[in-house]
Amino acid sequence: QDIIRCIRYHISDFIKLKDRDLIKAQLGLGHSYSRSKVKFNVHKVDNMIIQAICTLEQIDKDLNTYHMRVREWYSWHFPEMIKIVKENIHFARLIKLIQNKTDIKESMVEDIAKIVDDESLAKDIYNAAKASMGTDISTIDLESILSFADRVISMHEYRESLEQYLTKKMRDIAPNLQALIGDRVGAKLISRAGSLTNLAKYPASTIQILGAEKALFRAMKVRGKTPKYGIIYNSSFISKATPKNKGRISRCLANKVASATRIDCFSETPTDKFGLSLKKQVEDRLEFFNTGVSPKRNLDVMREVIKEVEKDFGIGSASTTPSKKRSLDDSKSEKSSKKTKKESKKEESDEEIEEEKPKESKKSSKKAEPKKEETKKSSSKKAAVESEESEEEKETKKSSKKESSKRKERDEDAMEVDEKPAAKSEKKSKKAVEEPKKEEKSTKKSSSKKEETKEETKKSSSKKADKEEEEKKPKKSKK
Repeated sequence: QDIIRCIRYHISDFIKLKDRDLIKAQLGLGHSYSRSKVKFNVHKVDNMIIQAICTLEQIDKDLNTYHMRVREWYSWHFPEMIKIVKENIHFARLIKLIQNKTDIKESMVEDIAKIVDDESLAKDIYNAAKASMGTDISTIDLESILSFADRVISMHEYRESLEQYLTKKMRDIAPNLQALIGDRVGAKLISRAGSLTNLAKYPASTIQILGAEKALFRAMKVRGKTPKYGIIYNSSFISKATPKNKGRISRCLANKVASATRIDCFSETPTDKFGLSLKKQVEDRLEFFNTGVSPKRNLDVMREVIKEVEKDFGIGSASTTPSKKRSLDDSKSEKSSKKTKKESKKEESDEEIEEEKPKESKKSSKKAEPKKEETKKSSSKKAAVESEESEEEKETKKSSKKESSKRKERDEDAMEVDEKPAAKSEKKSKKAVEEPKKEEKSTKKSSSKKEETKEETKKSSSKKADKEEEEKKPKKSKK
């Protein structure tokens, strides 16, 4: 990188070009590079779907606000029509037809019925216009309302044409996704992912939550419950499911969407049969949750669809013919190779037999003499074998006797071992009986010793007292 930087810095010294010309060349190179990138972009078809769905969503938002404004504006002149007419586009078209409520005639009822698709509703509008409580409106105000209503109607028509364009694009690019989940939801998923290839790379768990990223991260932050669905919630399958089974159906639907997008992205034959079969599988799963009827296996369903696709596009017949030809060629080559091997083996065996014949004639004379010696050796061997067998029998008998004697000794030892613990237990029981007796004797001896010591102390104290009295008596006598 440093070398390239130095070359770029000192290129004016190497090449005879001015700085102005270099800037122009760099600009031209940048333009050509960006043009080639745009021209050979893999996702350029997906971009049309993304732009179409984004404009559709924006138009829907704008149309809602415009319809609300038209209703509010015209209700000052004809307030009763808001409650009678519910459809927004019908309201805008009726404004264009009726204009001023005072000019309404009975001949207009048929035209009103065509817009509303109901004769009774058309009569109600006519009767309400005759007895309306709204204010009168000037021609200038009416013209501005009519021009605004025209804009709303034209936008609604453009929205319908854009929706048709989106369905056509989805049919061309992602027919299986369209058949499974619809135009709007499929296009929203593609626009959120960025392209069809990016959506095909996503796992089913990501597709399930796609569009609910804020709720997911909020739940992870608070350690609460994560969302069960994102953009997929707008599909009809989840609205059909019960609240208990909505999470399960969203998981199942995300799985099928992932497989449908992969088929659309990487298959060479565009067909919607896989999408229709996947849709039926989701419907069967819904029925299983409601009634308990087990659905078909996914493997069996996919095999059936693959067979149908092969029949439609003639893939099976085209693929089988070359394979059959190859198999025939292979079998022929194998047969020819086997034949050549067999022939070569036969020739070798014939040559060996011819070489061995003279040798065998020479050996036959020599073999006659050692045969006698072999018979003698075999007889001696038999005798040796018989003697060995007799010795083995004797050894087995001796070993069996030894084992029986050992068993007897073990049994005797076991008997002695059994007797010893019995004697020990008797001794223990005798000791247990004798111990309390010894304790009693020891306690008696200790008590008798204590009594003797007490008596001795008493005697010694009495002797002392007698001596003291004797000592006192002679003193008295002297006195």
